[in-house]
Amino acid sequence: MKRSYDRSAAEMRPVHIQPFFLKHNDSNVLIEYGETKVICSCSVDSGVPGWLRGQNQGWLTAEYSMLPSATSTRGRRERKSVSGRTQEIQRLIGRSIRGIIDLNKCPEITFMIDCDVIQADGGTRTASITGAMIALKMAVQSCLRKGLLKKNPLMGSVAAVSIGIKQGDILVDLDYSEDSTADLDMNIVMNNEKQLLELQGTAERQAFTKEQVAAIIDAAENSLTAVFALQDRAADGETIES
Repeated sequence: MKRSYDRSAAEMRPVHIQPFFLKHNDSNVLIEYGETKVICSCSVDSGVPGWLRGQNQGWLTAEYSMLPSATSTRGRRERKSVSGRTQEIQRLIGRSIRGIIDLNKCPEITFMIDCDVIQADGGTRTASITGAMIALKMAVQSCLRKGLLKKNPLMGSVAAVSIGIKQGDILVDLDYSEDSTADLDMNIVMNNEKQLLELQGTAERQAFTKEQVAAIIDAAENSLTAVFALQDRAADGETIES
């Protein structure tokens, strides 16, 4: 099966990461999974939501959006309310990143992550999670330097990749043409200890087996191992061209 970038079934698309893509925020990256491009940034605010006040802990939340011209046909610009899909994705990003940070070490601090898709070709949510983790690492490093945090609250890293099954083949990091025709589409969110934070899977055309799920998890683990190393380098300010 011929794939974009002449890659094998087990290979991800090229991952490019440009730190400090934005001028007015010191914790941001442009991350690219192939032709999918997402700007991820992390802002730090003093204070927490009302339901957390007085509990001596912090909070982390995420917002996700897509430019109308990010896809092949113009999408609707979301203004007063966001779509169900957008809500689902930004909640996924927030859950995934909260799984790797000890908010008890961030009293009265809120980390606000923004993921803005400027070009979409499949895997926007997985690229967003991977880029959001880098932006958070950068923000935590900045807070430690400034004395806003006394201890590093991060317990590792988290990254994500989409895996699909098409005509019996397990394909890593689906682009849009593969995603739209796959028999199964699954998003895997994993930490650098190879533990799972989330599985999202949908059988598009036929049911799948426990054995296939295990093989998908193995494929995700193999592909994300290199991504964790790229995240650390990007968080230290290195531009990544994989």
